[in-house]
Amino acid sequence: MDPQNHQSLPVKRLLDKVAIITGGARGIGAGTARFFAQQGAHVVVADIMDELGTELAESIGGRYVHCDVAREADVEAAVKFALAWKGRLDVIFNNAGVSGPDGSIMRVDMEHTRFMVSVNVYGVIHGIKHAARAMVEGGHGGSIICCASSSALLGGLAGHAYTTSKGAIVSLVRTAACELGQHRIRVNCISPHGVPSEMLMLYYRKVLGRADVTDDEIFSAVGKKGSLIKGRGGSVADVANAAVFLASEESGFITGHNLVIDGGYTSASTGLSFIYQ
Repeated sequence: MDPQNHQSLPVKRLLDKVAIITGGARGIGAGTARFFAQQGAHVVVADIMDELGTELAESIGGRYVHCDVAREADVEAAVKFALAWKGRLDVIFNNAGVSGPDGSIMRVDMEHTRFMVSVNVYGVIHGIKHAARAMVEGGHGGSIICCASSSALLGGLAGHAYTTSKGAIVSLVRTAACELGQHRIRVNCISPHGVPSEMLMLYYRKVLGRADVTDDEIFSAVGKKGSLIKGRGGSVADVANAAVFLASEESGFITGHNLVIDGGYTSASTGLSFIYQ
């Protein structure tokens, strides 16, 4: 395809691509699963929320597989499930993750930290490892996408354990891209900021001590103080759009990249905005 000929791009940007989305039953994963399917992909929703995952997969013409990403055998089984279903694997979105406040570094709960690393870091390693094996054996390349966070770029946005785990993902993506490029496998990550997914909303409710915090409140708050774009917070759709781009041939010359979805928040010191008045 001529990269200059944008008119030649298909209407469905992921037509007939086979994709696995971990943590795909709700939040960013579910939103991305729906968008992938709309763009023509065959989607395997991999999660531990069986009822939600099955319902979603059926609604988009996909398949559901139970998958605890902290267990390597589960991730390997999810990849084999996709191969048995469609005979190939083109995309994996390593989206599954956990969060939670952990307070002072002097009182950090190491058991909780080990759990978070097992899901957020080992889970991504498992996904890259087994997806890459399938893509190499298939001989057609592929796209591996991992979900990091703006907290990997800027201190003070999240707890210590969560920040550590997300920083590790950014580094892992770069080193995996170095190895897998020879097989035409691209490895990239997405770093959302302040996107009101179910996981982030639970975090805010704990931190603020309010069970009634709404998505609109968080979207508005991010738009006021967590974005350079006036009145504009981030949404699940913003992340899903980024994932489709990285999964599609439109990003065919992009690898080892961290696509930050933050309205420019981590790019500048908003405290210096007075100089532009």
